[in-house]
Amino acid sequence: MSSNLSSGNSVCLRVASLSDATRLLAWRNDPATRAASHHSGEIAFLDHLDWLQSSLAQPGRRRIWIAEKAGVPVGTCRADLRMDAQETTWELSWTVAPEARGQGVAHKMLTELLTTFDAHFIAQVKKDNLASIKVAQGLGFVLEREDNGVLLFAKNIGLFKVLD
Repeated sequence: MSSNLSSGNSVCLRVASLSDATRLLAWRNDPATRAASHHSGEIAFLDHLDWLQSSLAQPGRRRIWIAEKAGVPVGTCRADLRMDAQETTWELSWTVAPEARGQGVAHKMLTELLTTFDAHFIAQVKKDNLASIKVAQGLGFVLEREDNGVLLFAKNIGLFKVLD
């Protein structure tokens, strides 16, 4: 993934860093983001900072990117590793900056993210989060099931199995 941005409408991803903490927390605590999150409470800065430091220290288990458009941060996406004896699965989550919503940012940043993996992906989306449902479906994710108001979408890109 590119760390430099091209001009125009493209969205590029860069690896998140601690310097992104304030921005990520503001996006996470945005009321619309909280309503779409599985844990909708407001997050305190020190709790967020601890989470981010821990997350960045485990790139093999959690990867966080900042999406930028023309050099301006417009969203974030994350991949969390889920492993079982059969398969490696990456669970995706994403947030679009409030000022960048409605511009196709989520679709663009996730398209970029998906090109870097050869794996099985899942995304859990609340059933009333129509924007994220549309993004998941638009990227070719298939609805596998609903559990307590949460839709589980899945997508396979290649075959990535855990070796014994």
